Amino acid sequence: MRKAIIQEVRAYVIDDSEMGADYHNQRGGHWIIDLPVANPMSVYKDFKAKRTSWGINALGTVVVQVALDDGTVGIGCSIGGEPACYIIEKHLSRFVEGQDPRNVELIWDQMWRATLPYGRKGLTIHAISAVDLAIWDCLGKLRGEPIYALIGGKTKERLPVYATTSRPDIAKEFGFQGAKIPCRYGPGDGIEGLKRNIAVVAEAREQVGPDFPLRLDCYMSLTVSYAIELARALAPYHLHWIEECLPPDDFDGYAALKAAVGHFCLVSTGEHEYTRYGFRELIARKCADILQPDINHVGGVTGLWKVAQMAAVSGISMAPHACEGPIGGLAGLHVDAAMPNFVVQEICGQIQPNAADKVWQEWLGFPAMRMVDGRFPLSQKPGLGFELSEASLAKYPFGGTRPMARVFHEDGSVAEW
Repeated sequence: MRKAIIQEVRAYVIDDSEMGADYHNQRGGHWIIDLPVANPMSVYKDFKAKRTSWGINALGTVVVQVALDDGTVGIGCSIGGEPACYIIEKHLSRFVEGQDPRNVELIWDQMWRATLPYGRKGLTIHAISAVDLAIWDCLGKLRGEPIYALIGGKTKERLPVYATTSRPDIAKEFGFQGAKIPCRYGPGDGIEGLKRNIAVVAEAREQVGPDFPLRLDCYMSLTVSYAIELARALAPYHLHWIEECLPPDDFDGYAALKAAVGHFCLVSTGEHEYTRYGFRELIARKCADILQPDINHVGGVTGLWKVAQMAAVSGISMAPHACEGPIGGLAGLHVDAAMPNFVVQEICGQIQPNAADKVWQEWLGFPAMRMVDGRFPLSQKPGLGFELSEASLAKYPFGGTRPMARVFHEDGSVAEW
């Protein structure tokens, strides 16, 4: 392996009209913002109808390039927009630039420790995740190997995936290994909302038949008592799991929920848990049957691999949350491939009634990912497995200074602030 040093870290945001890493950043004609979906803000009438009304997509995408002195460039992305750009370029860069990319664990630990006074969860971990992904991409390219080969090798040849969608019938038609539908109503909608939730699941089960795996995503919107009542009412429809019913920090609530319904419905959570310490609590308190960390929420490849190992030691399965955008998606699949306890990967937001092909969205010139028999084949290419095309590089030119952020526009211009 040739030796190289990290020369520069560059952080960008994309035009706010593009989805990028944030699948909530839709502009209409999409179930994720057009249908009622229970969420933490559903208790407030003014913000009940659409999740975009309260700003679920407010931060947008951050894209990171890590450039080595030999010309190698790695890329990563996450949620965080301009605030994440500021953190990356004004703070995290000092722990990255001048480093040997092989020291990825040292770099990650220094970024983590240095941001403890204001970080630990949320935006700061999003920023660390994007940087970590770009470093791993560099490392794979330097060694001429895919990332999964660097973290333990592959445990499977192809990775099963399921679709999160309002149309499980289309997911089945496309060949996905199951589907997950959104919970439409929460405790504030009373008994009528509960009945509607049951009706939605009943309809979905009728559409896909008795053997197609169905899951229900509750997005932190329920109470313990409501979640137990809902899970029991849905028992006849044989859900594979009920997901993220409670706020992420309600460990006692998750333990009570699992104890009450775990004999007929699996309990999953972890999408909005950001640290190994939080996952340690979920495991120790027996809060979940399945853990669902997101590679963009938990610290990139380095953070996700730590959680995977903790879960494996405890005999808990991993079904990671939707890897957001093609960059995070490719990176997540690499970690999935190396996990012996991996069961299935979520793909979110791409399956629509008018979808013309079984592909993952193309973005920034990356090739679409094509599913074969409900599974993604593993890439054999170095790093994450792609390069920015020349057209993309021309469309999104890099500046030579360190502004707070660079904003990509469709016309190819770059605005700096």
